[in-house]
Amino acid sequence: MDQTNEQPSGAPTGGLAYPTVPHRPLTVPAGAAEERARTFHEVMDRRRTVRDFSDRPLPEGVLEWAIRTAATAPSGANVQPWRFVVLTDPERKRRLREAAEAEEREFYGRRASAEWLEALAPLGTDWSKPFLEVAPAVIVVFEVHKGPETPRPYYTKESVGIAVGLLLATLHQAGLATLTHTPSPMRFLNEVCARPPEERAAYVIPVGYPAEDARVPDIHRKPLEQVMIRL
Repeated sequence: MDQTNEQPSGAPTGGLAYPTVPHRPLTVPAGAAEERARTFHEVMDRRRTVRDFSDRPLPEGVLEWAIRTAATAPSGANVQPWRFVVLTDPERKRRLREAAEAEEREFYGRRASAEWLEALAPLGTDWSKPFLEVAPAVIVVFEVHKGPETPRPYYTKESVGIAVGLLLATLHQAGLATLTHTPSPMRFLNEVCARPPEERAAYVIPVGYPAEDARVPDIHRKPLEQVMIRL
């Protein structure tokens, strides 16, 4: 027998055999599926981007579990091209704020088009980013590209984007507020976070409890018929 062509049971034909493990699906009775989905939606529908944070300490372990959950996201070729840097040191957060505000002054004062500024106007944003210091933690999410000890990633932005979505959902489920901040350019974050050049910052996410007097813009999400098409 030509053993080079032999495939173990369940292995894909015509290719190399890789080890597998039994799938452990989450079993939900058909009658409960819609209710589970609806309940999750009702919780997530209350998620809002918050810019007014309390300095109240975070519960022990919540960030670790949220990042563990984010790291369950699918990724191209299972490379898992993400790094989550958690900043809690006041001095490092101060450096982050100063550098981010310098970039934001340039953005609002020179780089942003009139159309872009008009789109941002209802949100009430400007160059000032006090939340980067007030929030008890800031998670800086990096894309990990090919380097001396890291492989080439595939579908990097898509993979990291999915992971960040899971991160935001988990933190919201834990009763915490977040904001997705994307200063541009972001290279200063490698120095602030002491990360190598093959890591590229993608998101800055303050995490904490909202301030007692926190307010958010009066905006609304598109209805289902505008975002879903059934064919």
